[in-house]
Amino acid sequence: MIKSDVKQHAGNPFASRKSMNHINNRIFTTVVWGVGIVTVLFILGLLFLILQKGLPKLEWGFLIGLPSEIDEGGGIGPTLFNSFYVLIISLIISIPLGMAAGIYLAEFAPDNKFIAFVRVCVEGLASVPSIIFGLFGIALFVEAFQIGLTIIGGAVSLAFLNLPVLTRVTEEAIRAVPQDMKTASFAMGGTHLQTIRRVLVPVALNGIITGICLVAGRAFGESAVIILTAGVSTSGEMWDFSLFSPGETLAVHLWYVQSEAIVPDATEIAEKAAAVLVFVVLLINLFFRVPLWLNSRKMR
Repeated sequence: MIKSDVKQHAGNPFASRKSMNHINNRIFTTVVWGVGIVTVLFILGLLFLILQKGLPKLEWGFLIGLPSEIDEGGGIGPTLFNSFYVLIISLIISIPLGMAAGIYLAEFAPDNKFIAFVRVCVEGLASVPSIIFGLFGIALFVEAFQIGLTIIGGAVSLAFLNLPVLTRVTEEAIRAVPQDMKTASFAMGGTHLQTIRRVLVPVALNGIITGICLVAGRAFGESAVIILTAGVSTSGEMWDFSLFSPGETLAVHLWYVQSEAIVPDATEIAEKAAAVLVFVVLLINLFFRVPLWLNSRKMR
């Protein structure tokens, strides 16, 4: 009986190939699961290491207190406010422009060499180091406009940093919408604008919001652009809405405390500031995930 099975498999190359493919599939699946689990555990361990050092030491006075240059016990109030202020202004500028550019490239731009070159330029800008945008911000706001290191300079420079990413994400999300849905909208008498507003954008909203979430987290934790365009100091007020005030953010303050500050409790301030920074980035991701969840329920 065994000999007959061996002869059968030996005489049937398709069966042996199927068995080999099954083994390879099991090995590949095991490797992917192993690498995925190790990566997730590494990320969780990194988050735990950062948060467990700073979160237990956090106090309300630290979150709203003014930074100190010499004495210990300084807070992060103005820098935390500047972080949100700069982030909101940069998103107000970059989201409409990025979405408009992405929709144009996906729906209206002709298929020629010039548009292909534009796409290559956008992809290149998306991978350019952030310090290049900081140098551009210096040339534009400090040297050309001569307004100095300000919140508006940092926010606009961050918007320029986010713009290529939002453009590419929006274009790819719009292109990923099934062509049948677009054709059905046209067949029912919808105009191109109505199709974009009521079909393409709602269906592509998950991908677009994911891109916004990524650039928001990157912008909140950005330091190089802010150092070069908004400075490493604050106005000294907790709620300073002036666009022309110095715009040190939490990420910049964390760098400054660790490298330049002479306060006795610099290490403790850095640990607490790092915990706040990571926690806020996690909250930003959660905040942007809520519309995704609501949109997925609406599309069912």
